[in-house]
Amino acid sequence: MAVSRKKKIIIAVAAVAVLGLIVVVSILARGKDEPEVTVVKVETRPELKSTVTASGEVRPIRFVNLTSEVQGRIVEISVNPGDHVTTGQPLVRVDPTQLESSAEAQAATAQAAISDVQNARTSVLSAENAVSQAQQSLAANEVALAQARQSVNTAQTSVDRAQVDVATAQRELKRTTDLIESGVASRSEYDAAQDRLKTAQVALKTSQAQLEAAKIAVEEAKARVNQQREAVKAAQNGVTQAQNSVHSSESRANAQQALLRGQSSQRFKATTLSPLTGVVVDIPARVGQFTLASTSTTSLMTIADMTTINVEVNVDETEIAQVEEGQPAKVKVDAMGEKEITGTVTQKNPLAVSRSDTTGSGLGNRVNVQEAKEFKVVIELKDIPNDVRDSLKPGMTATATVTTKTKQNVLAVPLQAIVEKTPTPTPTPGGPAGQQPAATPVGEKPKEIKGVYVLDGKKVKFLPVETGITGESDIEIVSGLQPNMEVITGPSRVLRTLKENDTVKKQAAAKPGETPKPGDSK
Repeated sequence: MAVSRKKKIIIAVAAVAVLGLIVVVSILARGKDEPEVTVVKVETRPELKSTVTASGEVRPIRFVNLTSEVQGRIVEISVNPGDHVTTGQPLVRVDPTQLESSAEAQAATAQAAISDVQNARTSVLSAENAVSQAQQSLAANEVALAQARQSVNTAQTSVDRAQVDVATAQRELKRTTDLIESGVASRSEYDAAQDRLKTAQVALKTSQAQLEAAKIAVEEAKARVNQQREAVKAAQNGVTQAQNSVHSSESRANAQQALLRGQSSQRFKATTLSPLTGVVVDIPARVGQFTLASTSTTSLMTIADMTTINVEVNVDETEIAQVEEGQPAKVKVDAMGEKEITGTVTQKNPLAVSRSDTTGSGLGNRVNVQEAKEFKVVIELKDIPNDVRDSLKPGMTATATVTTKTKQNVLAVPLQAIVEKTPTPTPTPGGPAGQQPAATPVGEKPKEIKGVYVLDGKKVKFLPVETGITGESDIEIVSGLQPNMEVITGPSRVLRTLKENDTVKKQAAAKPGETPKPGDSK
């Protein structure tokens, strides 16, 4: 049967009404399904610590990698890995036979060189004696020369006197001749005057002959003096040569003695002694192995100085600015479970190292901005019990928690309560004018606002906050909140969907020891 137009309209209106009713009922039912949230009251914490956690390994204050200083076959290793050793303790002994033979041969060579020095010094004494004798002979010849010159002077005086006598005799002979011609003098007086003249002339010739002989004697004495002076110079040259020979012999002797000291040192180095007090970490050498001591030395063993134990950790570049020398730290070593060891930061390396850089050079490779960087931080362990010290081994994995800042009596909320929102260009309904976001410059990404959701009755309200230091589970609130405010902390699935003025239902927080309801945690 056909349905009239009027009935069709009535049926359509009824259907729309039913649909609208269903929608209204659905909306009302959904509005009554208020989400449950967990809240905490804002309280003042007696103390809040900001920490940085990093992992690394146990390292002693220094390592010594002992290598062989001499060549030879190892005949004895007197320690085992893990043994404690003291400074000067014998560790490894190499067969010393060849070294002892070389030292003995060198000792004989050095003794021969010393004997050459003694012989050269004896030659110097002989040369000095020859110089002394030549100088004495020179002095005697110079005295003879002086005497010969004195004889010349005496002979010259005799010649002068004889010349005077000749002149006198000539005058007397002339006067006597004149007197004879005048008839005053006799012939005998003339003969006597003539004889005196001849006698004076003979005396003059004799004196002149003596003068010539004296001059010849002077020349001969000069020649002997000059000859003796040459002998003195030759003797002095002999002394110089002998002294040079002594210096050469001493140099050779010193060189041979230096070689002897080196050979003796090599002989003593056949036994390797511990350079420090510590623990034997590794012994790669074996008895019977032939050690090398050239450009490629043989590693004997590694000793670690465990008097001071450090932990070297790698701190991420985002946290290194918080770490400073002198800050306290707590260290856990994986091999010791949950036992904590106190420590102090003693060094912060200023050079960043990429995580893939195994050399630790940092600047030796090209910069890769896509790769995370780390900084090495050294923590010195303090007040280590003896049982713990004995259990610590180099290379053990450790985790350090460095306390970077500590504040007393601060407002704090759980970390999960902090929400970051992108600001909207319109004011928050019901919010104070000072909390309206500022306009974002064109082309720049809006800066997210950090805040928390607080519970005002049953309504949710977003409050921007300024945070301070971050603890292990709480974060400091510098401004934006007051004590006893109720801050929503979760569940996270609900916290992510909350909006301003949403209606929520407060969920009771789990008591200590109780298991939270499903969905209450992150």
